[in-house]
Amino acid sequence: MSLRLTILGCHSATPRKNAFPTAQYLEINNCHFLIDCGEGTQRQMRKYKVGFSKINYIFISHLHGDHFFGLVGLLSTFGILNREKEIHIYGPKGIKEVVELSLKIAQSYSKFPIIFHELSSKKSELIFEDDKVEVYTIPLKHRVYTNGFLFREKTKLRKINITATQHYPEIEKCDYQKIKEGNDYLLSNGEVVSNSKLTFDPPKPLSYAYCSDTSYLPKLKELISGVDVLYHESTFLKDKEELAHKTGHSTAAQAAQLAKDSNVHQLVLGHYSSRYQNIELFKEEAQEYFENAHLAEPGKIFEISA
Repeated sequence: MSLRLTILGCHSATPRKNAFPTAQYLEINNCHFLIDCGEGTQRQMRKYKVGFSKINYIFISHLHGDHFFGLVGLLSTFGILNREKEIHIYGPKGIKEVVELSLKIAQSYSKFPIIFHELSSKKSELIFEDDKVEVYTIPLKHRVYTNGFLFREKTKLRKINITATQHYPEIEKCDYQKIKEGNDYLLSNGEVVSNSKLTFDPPKPLSYAYCSDTSYLPKLKELISGVDVLYHESTFLKDKEELAHKTGHSTAAQAAQLAKDSNVHQLVLGHYSSRYQNIELFKEEAQEYFENAHLAEPGKIFEISA
């Protein structure tokens, strides 16, 4: 089980020479997700060798341009590449209209189905699930309807302790599946062999919480408690806390306080305002509250294995 996060873009507002709007590529338990798609995302994908064909699920946090203006261009490129496999887009209500209208006016027709999952609930909900991963929304507070996303691996089956099972000749390979599922084993003499004697614990499921543009919300700790990696926007430093509140953003100090209160393993900061020339200041401020804080930077990879 593994988690690998590639930062494609991590700055706020307008793109600049060396500053790209928000976009991330997440690989978790061999599943691949694109999270937000600011302008220039597909250029960054090529630069950092993110395979276009691997992207089947795109999650858009909100309909501000620095988080989705690259989406129509990316879908157009998929068409040019003769993609045929369907793609799923999860985002706020309205995303279907803006994407379909843009493609229609440009006469950019594709062979592949685009399946929209429009979101409107202000409560956390399960929006994606397969046999490996599940994704929940994290309701945020911004100037427009906004969600973050919580990605969790599903717990794998328990592992058979072969040495232990050899002590019980009655146990055959055909019994392994039920034992892996956590069941005890009943011997013919009536003795019950506990599952803990026959198996090893599976690897700990990994998790990633993505908190896009939002005011500081201490209550989020209930949703993101104990996650392995937390990305939290930090548009401002604490000297601009009033401005952060007014514009629906957070400071590095606030992001770090939430990480501490939520008992997360690692914090990644991003969405820096262009008013700051030295982003190291964000890390310094955050580490006053939470030591394991790091800066998102284009091309930077955060990786965890269970």
